[in-house]
Amino acid sequence: MRVLDAAAVSAWAAGCVHSLASLRPAIDEINVYPVADSDTGSNMLFTMTGAARELERSTPETAAEALKTLARGAVASAKGNSGVILSQVVRGLADRAEGDLDGAWLAKALGHADEVATGAVSRPVAGTILTVLHAVALAVRGDTSSLPEIATKAAKEAAHALEKTPEQLPALARAGVVDAGARGLVAVLDALVGVLTGAPVEQEHPLEVHTESAEAYAWEVMYLLDGVDEASLPTLQKELSGLGDSVTVAGDGSGSHAVHVHCADIGGAIEAGLALGRPRRIRVEPLLTPTPIEPGGGIDRTVVAVVHGGALAELLRAESIPVLAVPEGGTPSVEDMMSLLNEAAGRQVTVLPGSVALTAAADTAAGHAMAADRDVVVIPCASPVQVLAALAVHDAGRRTNDDVVAMAEAAAATRRGELRIAQEESLTWVGRAQSGDVVGLVDDEVVLIEPAPASETNLVAAAMKVLNRMLALGGELVTVLSGAAAPPGVADELAEQLRVEHPEVELTSYASGQADAVLLMGVE
Repeated sequence: MRVLDAAAVSAWAAGCVHSLASLRPAIDEINVYPVADSDTGSNMLFTMTGAARELERSTPETAAEALKTLARGAVASAKGNSGVILSQVVRGLADRAEGDLDGAWLAKALGHADEVATGAVSRPVAGTILTVLHAVALAVRGDTSSLPEIATKAAKEAAHALEKTPEQLPALARAGVVDAGARGLVAVLDALVGVLTGAPVEQEHPLEVHTESAEAYAWEVMYLLDGVDEASLPTLQKELSGLGDSVTVAGDGSGSHAVHVHCADIGGAIEAGLALGRPRRIRVEPLLTPTPIEPGGGIDRTVVAVVHGGALAELLRAESIPVLAVPEGGTPSVEDMMSLLNEAAGRQVTVLPGSVALTAAADTAAGHAMAADRDVVVIPCASPVQVLAALAVHDAGRRTNDDVVAMAEAAAATRRGELRIAQEESLTWVGRAQSGDVVGLVDDEVVLIEPAPASETNLVAAAMKVLNRMLALGGELVTVLSGAAAPPGVADELAEQLRVEHPEVELTSYASGQADAVLLMGVE
């Protein structure tokens, strides 16, 4: 088949229903919350069954009309997080349905489906159906082969990406399974290959079933929302993110939106929709979560960090620390923090936040109802240098409580220094600072002002004055983080000067990407 027609779309819809029905029992048993819904297979089957029935009730003459009808039915019937995402995959294909629906169309449409589905999720997580969809989109990008060839290539890449999902998300690795939603997507693509080539649908993809005893402590809330202003959708996503996680707000292209959230506050989730539009077809189901892995059954605890500055985040990731990088001046949402916690292996999670504001956000997430199944400890840090000090003494071989105490003591014992550039005239304890002056702080207290300009020489001189003040009370290790505005040679010049004046001190320096401070300094 060189191009897709209406009959092929109908056959594909029927094939999806058949494949998902066959897989439903096995996929439903992969209960790895929050990676998947408690009934992922059933939710995806429900979604595609509703879409197929909508198509049966209509008489589309073209493949484009059939796909658009299928998309409307999928969004209206979407159930669960996986169902909503699947509906957006279908919608993505329908959005690009014009002209001859050949191989080049399918390649472009899969790329658009990737964008639409990812855009519907507040914070995509690696190792899920979205990861597999993105891998497929990249694999076929720009390909102009025949329609069956593109479909076959997409299905094979999806199967390959499916096998990698346990490597990308600790929750899957701990349970020993692939992502349930991603397995459903592979079935959908296999069904398309079957229609286009006439070959039997391939069902034998790796699928380890891991059954855990479960308990309900949260709820899956879903509804269709009409009459909402598109500009209000970010507000709705933010409101729902404050209540829980797995937030999706997915449109059908005709003004209606499928809303989905996992949360403990059912009323709050519905009220968020009422404030902006008209909710209908409201569904609430208990969310089952697996019994946490007992200590000794693998990795039972993890240290994570939340910081400002992309370079600093990459530095921590290089040390295998799960990190949430927050834009400068911003604070993470509850869903952002919950997604970070969900990246952690084991029941016990230690959080190292890189500022006072980030510490407050971490405390909020630790006490949230959606974190009730995790033992989350937040070590207060006022600066990234304290995060690094805590990680320097982290020892996974110690007892958990002893390790947390050691990290907390190291962070608290690290004195903090900063160099900032004054943005406007201000009065401080040590005098008046003019715009452009170099301002030095120790533990948030202004201790010096150096007149502008903030040249490399002036910055090094000011940094040494701050460090001399801090080292007067003793210290063996100095950590320097250079910000985004630091001149390229300032870190090396400061290191040379420190070796001259304090040869007994060990220095480590890194680029942090911080925007608010030129230099951050820590003394341990």
